[in-house]
Amino acid sequence: APRLAARFAAAARMAGHPNETRPDGLRNLPFRLCMGGGDAAYDRNKKAADWKAELARLRDADPSGYPHEVTIYPGKGHWMDGEDREALPWMAERARDPWPSKVVWLQDDVRGTRFYWLELVEPGDGADRARVVAEVEGQTIAVQAEGLDRIALRLRDRLIDLDREVVATFDGAEVFRGTVPRTRAAI
Repeated sequence: APRLAARFAAAARMAGHPNETRPDGLRNLPFRLCMGGGDAAYDRNKKAADWKAELARLRDADPSGYPHEVTIYPGKGHWMDGEDREALPWMAERARDPWPSKVVWLQDDVRGTRFYWLELVEPGDGADRARVVAEVEGQTIAVQAEGLDRIALRLRDRLIDLDREVVATFDGAEVFRGTVPRTRAAI
C-alpha cells in the first residue's frame, strides 16, 4: 500500500508483515491494519504495534493526512477468528483522491516511477529510500527532496489553476515561474 497508495481508495493489512516498508507514503490513503495480539510469528504483532505508533506519530505531525485505524485483537492468533472482516465496510466507505494537494513519496528498494502527480524524470533517478514531500498552496508548488535531484510535476487544473502564473520551488529554491502551456507534454 505505501508503494502504490496513489492507485487505491483505501487499503488494509490483515496479519501481514511489512518487511522493510515504511508508512510515509500512506499520507492520502485511508489505511487499516488488523492483527492478532497473539500472532507472534515473524514478530508480526510487534510490527503491528510499531506501525500503530508510527501512523499516530505521522498523523500528529500532519493532522490532515494519514487517515488510519489499527486494531490489535487481544488473544487472537493469525486468523483473528474473522474479526478483521470489519475492515471491509470501513474501506468501502472511502473514495480515492487522485489529485491531493500534498504528497509524501518514500521510495524503498522496490522503486516506482510515478506517485500521484509526481514522476521521476528518468526511471533511474534518485536513490533507494529517496523521500519527496510536495505541496500545492495557492499557485505555488513546493517540493522538498532527500536523495533526489529532480522530479517532474504532472499538472492539471484540478490541482492548480493553469490559467494563472505557477511558481515551483525545489528544496527552497525557485525553479519555475510562469504559465504552464496546455500541451500534452506539460499536462
